[in-house]
Amino acid sequence: MTIRASLDDGIARLVLAHPPVNILTRAVLGDLRAQLDEWATRPDVRVLLLTADGKHFSAGADVGEHLPPAHEQLIPEFVATVRSLAAFPVPTVAGVRGRCLGGGFELVQAIDLMVAGEGATFGQPEILLGVIPPAACALLPALVGRGAAAELVFTGEAIDAPRAARLGLVQRVVPDAEVDEAALLLAGLVARHSRAALVCAKRALATGGSDPALDAAERVYLAELMRSADAVEGLHAFLEKRTPAWSHR
Repeated sequence: MTIRASLDDGIARLVLAHPPVNILTRAVLGDLRAQLDEWATRPDVRVLLLTADGKHFSAGADVGEHLPPAHEQLIPEFVATVRSLAAFPVPTVAGVRGRCLGGGFELVQAIDLMVAGEGATFGQPEILLGVIPPAACALLPALVGRGAAAELVFTGEAIDAPRAARLGLVQRVVPDAEVDEAALLLAGLVARHSRAALVCAKRALATGGSDPALDAAERVYLAELMRSADAVEGLHAFLEKRTPAWSHR
């Protein structure tokens, strides 16, 4: 079991359920998309709540599945999962504690409202491996501004929950032990309302720019980045626990 799913009183709950760091394999991503597709048209779903088991939300996608030729399946499937979350018709809420890195961070960038634990950290470390975060390159600039997005993507450094809140990524910061309860409470505040009103409100709030941006980021990743020697070298170095040797071209 990679995820747990339940539906109660208008709240559709998805839990990443393979700690300690809830790696996003293709199997996990497929399970997420299947459940999102099932719930998207149900009239009794008024809010989606995404949380995770264990001390950490997610350390991101499976690095081994980034390597050629598996990346030709992983990246489109990952972007499709982010797109499914972003396009989910009713409001979405995430509860995050511990590490929320790489693909895990990209997932919650597609979420409408986020509750974070005081010890949570958010980051896009892909550049350290010689690759890029395709969904973050598309979504982060609209969320935090181009400068803050560039800092996160170019440096690979993580930020803490208070800074994430100042940037507008996080709406509520609570003690780590209270994340699930606080996220459920926020989801409940949303679920009180009319589904029709929530669907219209979400549509009215949407910028309309995410799909073209995600398409462009996916093309760059597949057609350019993964044809570079550095991308493959960085991924191998991570798996082999060594320092990558970058090319000078």
